[in-house]
Amino acid sequence: MKSYRKELWFNVPNRRALINITPDVQQALHESGIQEGLCLVNAMHITASVFINDDEPGLHQDYDDWLEELAPHAPIEKYRHNRTGEDNADAHLKRQIMGREVVVAVTKGRLDFGTWERIFYGEFDGRRRKRVLVKIIGE
Repeated sequence: MKSYRKELWFNVPNRRALINITPDVQQALHESGIQEGLCLVNAMHITASVFINDDEPGLHQDYDDWLEELAPHAPIEKYRHNRTGEDNADAHLKRQIMGREVVVAVTKGRLDFGTWERIFYGEFDGRRRKRVLVKIIGE
């Protein structure tokens, strides 16, 4: 069995963004040479997420609206975490809702997705460099 590891780096200029990283993950899979196995994609920061869904702008706006309704950024004073000098408690909650990682089957050297599935990086407290781990195991 082989394994391959790659880090993807992001520096989102805004506080929040959803980024389709499927091409980056497919490139990592190609680099790995693995034909059959599993691909883990993991946000390595506690205010960012990796998830699978449709790449449709209306859905992305629905996510943004929904997450902001569930865990609004302001007023920042309402969150105990922000008493530490941070202003990102909402980002921690949004990450918890959207998830930390995804695992995708690798079949015949390709990510084995459903019809509309794509991998996204969800940034909820941007404006600094963050990374995503891609770990692929198989043969």
